[in-house]
Amino acid sequence: MEPKQKGIIILRNISLREISAYINWTYFFSAWKITGNYAGIEEICSCLSCETAFLQKAENREKAAEALQLFKDARELFSEIIENNTLSANATFCIIKAKSENEGIVFYPNDDLNGIYIPMLRQQQANQSAYHLSLADFISPTNDYAGIFAVSIVGADELKNKYESADDTYKSLLVQTVADRLAEAAAEWLHKQIRTTYWSYVPDENLSTKELFKSRYQGIRPAVGYPSLPDQSVIFTLNKILDFSAIGISITENGAMYPTSSICGLLLAHPQSAYFVIGKIGEDQLKDYANRKGVSVEEVKRWLSNF
Repeated sequence: MEPKQKGIIILRNISLREISAYINWTYFFSAWKITGNYAGIEEICSCLSCETAFLQKAENREKAAEALQLFKDARELFSEIIENNTLSANATFCIIKAKSENEGIVFYPNDDLNGIYIPMLRQQQANQSAYHLSLADFISPTNDYAGIFAVSIVGADELKNKYESADDTYKSLLVQTVADRLAEAAAEWLHKQIRTTYWSYVPDENLSTKELFKSRYQGIRPAVGYPSLPDQSVIFTLNKILDFSAIGISITENGAMYPTSSICGLLLAHPQSAYFVIGKIGEDQLKDYANRKGVSVEEVKRWLSNF
């Protein structure tokens, strides 16, 4: 579907309160190695009876109490961040012409001129539907559109260093995990705005946060380094198409993003697009992929997170 708005769009100082509603706290607790299901914890108010009711329902009260204290500390930190305007959220994305070709995706930043080819990997093992999926499958060979996005939480690295300098390791780690969750929440928030407003291929979408976390929406946003886009070096090509420095993101020679609480990836709108895991690939696909990238097999192995 032709986008409502094309080209590059930059959003600065996105409301942290607004994107905080999209935080998936399950992954926050996982980062602290606290296992269990704590669904609904974000709805707990500050009253003792509310906390008591939460603990009474928990299967493991000791773990639940640990999770609750961590959540309270994170919420207190977030209040301080809002009050002092310590962190900010920025995003940039583009929706441009694209097509699938030679097991990859060709982007056209300048409409039909000077296409930029990004090879994709295909599942070695078939998925539950008996298909060997590739992200290129969700782009038409002719006259299609695809997008690239980047989000960043600015100020977290400086705040983390401040606490480290004061020997407050706990607060430093809390800043990092909160910032990481805010970055993921910003990506979730941004994707919704793109689906409903900017690309507008589902303008009437009405999904709950829980449904969003279960990826019930149309379209996907596979991030670089994640299971369906495991080649970290793709980040350099995406940066050529969408200048991440416009929102203050720099990339190291190893493909890491700074600020560290940043995410980038692709935007695909196909109704049948879905997240999947490439998994370990064989030598045959490794050689083919290296050939399509125009680099050595050793170079590909350096960047692949699943080889």
